[in-house]
Amino acid sequence: MGNAAVIDGTALAKSVRDDVAARIKALQANHPRFQPQLVIVQAGTRPDSSVYVRMKVKAAEEVGIKVQHIQVPEESTVDEVVDVVQKLNNDSAVSGVLVQLPLGPHVGPEGERTVTEAVSPEKDVDGFHAYNIGHLSSKASQPLFVPCTPAGVIKLLESTGVQIAGSNAVVLGRSDIVGSPVAALLRSKDATVTQCHSRTKNIEEIVKGADILVSAIGKAQLVQGSWLKPGAVVIDVGTNYIPDSSKKTGQRLVGDVDFDSASTVASHITPVPGGVGPMTVALLMQNTLSAAERIWEQARSLRIKPLKLDIQAKVPSDIEIAMAQTPKPVAQLAHEIGLLPDELESYGKYKAKVELSVLDRLAHRKDGKYIVISGITPTPLGEGKSTTTIGLAQALGAHLGRPAFACVRQPSQGPTFGIKGGAAGGGYSQVIPMDEFNLHLTGDIHAVTAANNLLAAALDARMFHEGTQSDKALYSRLVPTKKGKREFAPLMLKRLQKLGIDKTNPNDLTPEEITRFARLDVDQSTIMWNRVLDVNDRFLRKITVGQAPTEQGHERVTGFDISVASECMAVLALTTDLADMRERLGAMVVATSKQGDPITADDIGVGGALAVLMKDAIKPNLMQTLEGTPVFVHAGPFANIAHGNSSILADRVALKLAGTEDGDSPDRVGYVLTEGGFGADMGMEKFCNIKCRVSGLTPDATVIVATTRALKMHGGGPEVTPGKPLHDTYTKEDLVTLEEGCKNLVRHIQNARKFGLKVIVAVNQFASDTPAELELVRNQALAGGADAAVVSNHWAEGGAGARALAEAVVTTCEGPSGFKFLYDLNVPLAEKIAIISREIYGADGIELSETAKKQLETYERQGFGHLPICMAKTQYSFSHDPKLKNVPSGFTIPIREARLSAGAGFVYPILGDMQTMPGLGTRPGFWEVGLDIETGRVVGLF
Repeated sequence: MGNAAVIDGTALAKSVRDDVAARIKALQANHPRFQPQLVIVQAGTRPDSSVYVRMKVKAAEEVGIKVQHIQVPEESTVDEVVDVVQKLNNDSAVSGVLVQLPLGPHVGPEGERTVTEAVSPEKDVDGFHAYNIGHLSSKASQPLFVPCTPAGVIKLLESTGVQIAGSNAVVLGRSDIVGSPVAALLRSKDATVTQCHSRTKNIEEIVKGADILVSAIGKAQLVQGSWLKPGAVVIDVGTNYIPDSSKKTGQRLVGDVDFDSASTVASHITPVPGGVGPMTVALLMQNTLSAAERIWEQARSLRIKPLKLDIQAKVPSDIEIAMAQTPKPVAQLAHEIGLLPDELESYGKYKAKVELSVLDRLAHRKDGKYIVISGITPTPLGEGKSTTTIGLAQALGAHLGRPAFACVRQPSQGPTFGIKGGAAGGGYSQVIPMDEFNLHLTGDIHAVTAANNLLAAALDARMFHEGTQSDKALYSRLVPTKKGKREFAPLMLKRLQKLGIDKTNPNDLTPEEITRFARLDVDQSTIMWNRVLDVNDRFLRKITVGQAPTEQGHERVTGFDISVASECMAVLALTTDLADMRERLGAMVVATSKQGDPITADDIGVGGALAVLMKDAIKPNLMQTLEGTPVFVHAGPFANIAHGNSSILADRVALKLAGTEDGDSPDRVGYVLTEGGFGADMGMEKFCNIKCRVSGLTPDATVIVATTRALKMHGGGPEVTPGKPLHDTYTKEDLVTLEEGCKNLVRHIQNARKFGLKVIVAVNQFASDTPAELELVRNQALAGGADAAVVSNHWAEGGAGARALAEAVVTTCEGPSGFKFLYDLNVPLAEKIAIISREIYGADGIELSETAKKQLETYERQGFGHLPICMAKTQYSFSHDPKLKNVPSGFTIPIREARLSAGAGFVYPILGDMQTMPGLGTRPGFWEVGLDIETGRVVGLF
């Protein structure tokens, strides 16, 4: 043995692994969910590959890196391996992907390159991807990862203390895995590098001039001590086996350099084994940790890239503004908010459905702040609640840089072509593309329509067949013999259980049991299920069906509702997952039997089919605002006879995406703005008492939108009628009328306080508002108990105009929520109705009609007394009478009838005459709607 110092790769590798383990523990102390994960893909079970895999698995487990070993058949094609790799690329839990080479014997160098190129550069912990190799060779850039063996070579060199800069370095070998990367690394450290290969002449002479020699040619003991310059540093990367009878295996491992002779000349030398080999595995661990850190930081640093608005002093029409803005691709938006590619189902360029699997992936996160956007009692023109929702989302997301999501209902096409217009917001605070938003979107309303009408068709068909067949014939057709065997359908077993018939063989039922099973025996006077259509059509409000001769005189009077009034839509909005939706659809009650029992969709046998029709509709729809911030558009239940809120699922997805990880600072929290239909006495009350009971979510605050126009109307101003010019009271300063109308705003603030909510009043500014009027409303709101009151000009200025409002929301939402429900579910239905009437509407009490009394008694007897209440009343007054403005008193709420939505999960008392199918006016909105035939764009929508 000579004088060369042996470079102990085993010891240095241990120090690297110890450092990796310490860094992982330190990160997990602050962020418990931080977990590096290495996935090794191996084709077949080749013994030498399996040995290498076991070494890597052992090293990873020792430092705290999770390892997944995926073995595919040796005969797997390149495409099949690439498919596995691409799935790992898209898995956010995977930090690094390593394909153990070689693959099967049928895969050549080109195939192997295809596979290594399939690994995402961000997860290429081997450093073999062309992106990383290319950047390694460039003086002007840095790779994401350096190949492990070359990186180990440099670390071993640096451990000697020998100066690399200015030295003559010789690299034997030019492989992409070792030789060429080592040469590039040495050049980057200012060595003068000569790279030799099998065609190089006079290698011995070249090596003699080397201060540093790195050999990676795979030729056993080729380099002799006589080749070396005295004092040279030798790094031997070679792994070669030579015969050795003294070993059990008959061979031993040696390097490219003859260790004994080289040791007498070199100053430092690596042994084989125990030199470069251990470093390769240690540097793989280091690369995997670096990948995990980068992925972790990237996920935490995701930010919305706002779209710039071209603000005009004279605000153009809504559709002109919307069409002038180019939305960002929905896939880009999804990435910015933290969705994975597999969680997105695109519908064209600018809208997509989001898979519910994101809720499982982010289940550990603490929810973001949850704010319901409500309003004062509106005029028929609306007070800009949707516009405020969007403007505030733009302010939070595009101007304050906070994660912010708007959650809104999908508008019905009925009002879109009628008189109200769409619900995309307005001015410079809109959802885009607004034409797609207001029309078909992704077909959810059509799915609701199909499901509703299938149930209606099934009900009428069942009544017809029961009315035209004997018990025996009916039973034989319901449970036919097929191939000599008779079986109940799964839903039939559910009905048998409901009837208390504990039998599973159709042939075992007694005649009496057959009658009970086969006949629903519908009491036609109790049918509460109409057909629906997403069009305003007054002539369908009352129709007669069954007039064709084929229906044999089985006529009945029924009607159509608008699609968003269907209970299927309310179920969609209130469901919590696919299984829950299936149960709710099956539980929908369509009528009562002559024996007084509820008849459900499952009794008719159609519950499963309804779920199939709505299986895609359950996924929330992702769109964006004019400034490129995210919007979830999902479900559109009527705010009169249903609860008037967008879906629980959209809110839950948004809350997780806006949520925080353990260890995050409070300033990382995001905001979810969900809109409640009409005034706070309706949308907010139902949000709190119905939606939050089902979801289990806790709101932090409410934003109550107010306008001087509506407040003046409540203060005694003339009637506001769509299509007619506004009276001067509304366009000129009138502080007296305005102050009187502020009582309506104060009442809404007080109502919100009864739910323990913090209250921010947003004064939606109109062009004709004077500074004195705006200040009056603000002061009245603060005096009335609001936590904050802010004038907002988002219609004319976009998110910038709502910045002060956004800052008030952030400040007000700090700290925990004090949310509580208004009533206990266990009190009788009539008492729940009375509590809402007294506490929210200010009524003296309620008056139940005989019909309503009987209905409530029936529902309680049928087991529905525990359900919450969804009041169906006018949106234009706290009372049942739209003519009673401001804060009426001394009135009693008349309950004409009470209907059951057993699937959605509420009872809805009807106050007065509520239309569930709107009509078209003399001059509907569709007159202006058309297509620009040059561009195919929608024109004249709003």
